[in-house]
Amino acid sequence: MAGLIKGPAIFLAQFAGDEAPFNTLPAIAKWAADLGYKGIQIPTFDSRLFDLDKAAESRTYCDEIKGVCADAGVEITELSTHLQGQLVAVHPAYDLVFDAFAPEQLHGNPKGRQEWAVEQMKKAAVASRFLGLDASVSFTGSLAFPYLYPWPQRPEGLVEEAFSELAKRWKPILDVYDEQGVDVGYEIHPGEDVFDGVTFEMFLDALRGHTRCQINYDPSHFLLQQLDYLAFIDIYHERICAYHVKDAEFNPDGRQGVYSGYQGWVNRAGRFRSLGDGHVDFSGIFSKLAQYGYDSWAVLEWECCLKSPQQGAAEGAPFIANHLIEVTDKAFDDFSGSGTDLEHIRKMLGL
Repeated sequence: MAGLIKGPAIFLAQFAGDEAPFNTLPAIAKWAADLGYKGIQIPTFDSRLFDLDKAAESRTYCDEIKGVCADAGVEITELSTHLQGQLVAVHPAYDLVFDAFAPEQLHGNPKGRQEWAVEQMKKAAVASRFLGLDASVSFTGSLAFPYLYPWPQRPEGLVEEAFSELAKRWKPILDVYDEQGVDVGYEIHPGEDVFDGVTFEMFLDALRGHTRCQINYDPSHFLLQQLDYLAFIDIYHERICAYHVKDAEFNPDGRQGVYSGYQGWVNRAGRFRSLGDGHVDFSGIFSKLAQYGYDSWAVLEWECCLKSPQQGAAEGAPFIANHLIEVTDKAFDDFSGSGTDLEHIRKMLGL
């Protein structure tokens, strides 16, 4: 039977630019297809590739976008709203740096920036439905992350209040996604309040188990935290709706560990790498996902501190293709089976 996991696919955010072929959707889609990719994940925050406002208002525009992709030989896997999702919840410590994610007229206006982000998220739900997509990918944003380490001692109730507020902001958005029949796969990521399994459960509990609160599985962020990313699939597979295929390595020494000493990416103990150059066990991951019937896309997210994006993209398609599993409908020892006969079975049991 055909493999359940679809791919290879590629997230376009890290490749979009002002020069051809990376500055228009038709050109970058053809570039991806020529490398062997069958799907593209589109960043809705890059106007060179996609107009989210127009997509939320016009089925015709969405049909044109689908046509552009089909002509290039790729499908749209999901819409990404990572930057807008980040702005749904921003601690004041990050106001200045995250202003860059919003339109210039909203800089210095946290309330206006958040309102804009919420509307962007809702528009992405409608656009996803117009495009015939059942899932999207995003970030949760953060209110509590500056207090990650419990020193100075956190006052009792701070974390609970942060997650209560986070859920309060996200529930109306997720309700719109529910109306459109679209999941939000949150990328579980340091810097977000939801950065591991425990915090995902806290968020889900605060949302009272909202069905559209799902996971964009990315093992690179788990490896850098030294979390068991294979066991994570065992625990949360029912909530995984998207998959970023991204590699990383962790090389602690006598001078730095998980926190990596404020170093730049090249000099960190934990750093992102191109596929196959890091420590992530992708054979184990694809096997786990196949075991649990994951049937959506395997999407390359390229981030590497050493290799060029062009080389990483070129190597990524065959790497993913070689890890796709055609799930069997037969047992390996069927040749020796004797069929099913209740009388025979009872005799075998001495009954």
